[in-house]
Amino acid sequence: MRTPRTRPSRNTDQDKPDPAGPSVTFAGQLSRPGGRTTALFGIVVAFAVYFLLTPWISLAVTTVAHALVAPDVPFADFRISASRYETPAGLAANGVAIAALLVCCWLLMTLFHRAPFGQLSSVDQHLRRGYLVICLGIAVVVVLGGTLLVGGLQGQPLQFAPQEGWWGFLIVVAIVTPWQSAAEEYLFRGYLLQAVTGVTTNPWIGAVASSLLFASIHGAQNTALLLDRFAFGMLASTLAILTGGLEAGIAAHITNNVGAYTIAAMTSSVAQVRATQEVSWADALTNITIFAVFALVATAVCRLLRLPSTTN
Repeated sequence: MRTPRTRPSRNTDQDKPDPAGPSVTFAGQLSRPGGRTTALFGIVVAFAVYFLLTPWISLAVTTVAHALVAPDVPFADFRISASRYETPAGLAANGVAIAALLVCCWLLMTLFHRAPFGQLSSVDQHLRRGYLVICLGIAVVVVLGGTLLVGGLQGQPLQFAPQEGWWGFLIVVAIVTPWQSAAEEYLFRGYLLQAVTGVTTNPWIGAVASSLLFASIHGAQNTALLLDRFAFGMLASTLAILTGGLEAGIAAHITNNVGAYTIAAMTSSVAQVRATQEVSWADALTNITIFAVFALVATAVCRLLRLPSTTN
């Protein structure tokens, strides 16, 4: 009886597909077959939420604050004062409304893309907290320290004069502002960077588009200030791509916002910071240079720590 021949299997280990898929950059994590339509729809939803929902959240927080701290003041007057950041309620309302975008990003990732929210944090699918802490330290030295140093060299020393209700502003800055800053990074350098890249397949188109959107939503501003904010967005997007995560951008954003409003509360200038619509070209160039130095140092530290910049 002849033994039947068996055909050798072609499914060798070499031919088996990698279950994890090819390595992709941080920006390219939503670039997958069939994902372009979902990404485009997600971009539309993200901006609908930003422009339609955040004003209502801000109004709700303002309403609660009015009932708690100034019920005898006409609501219309209280709301105008809050919107100008003349009271801590305005800073809190705006901060909470923007911080709520974290929930929006989570819903977009889990419901639309069926992907983990951690994918917006880094290529490791979670926030790399050690690197975040290191970047916060670098940002304090480079961003905050550099800003104060330049101001001193320009003959603009801080005039310590706490404004009325300064302690309320500091509480809001300590509790709300970090979440607001992180939410902006998750929306613009996280979701929108990945979604636009998912539509175009080019991470640098995603970086430019998300940075332009980030700069333009800040309202009326002169060209120098628009360029300043666009450059920050581009540097933060570049950091996300080169380091594989949002940690450096979050650190710079938190340090910048917390530092600016803390100094403003101690110098009676919170409303002035809120109302800023123009800067000089010299100031814009100085800010861009400071953030560029931070980006270089943060990238170098990422390389020293051997953190991955791509998946797998």
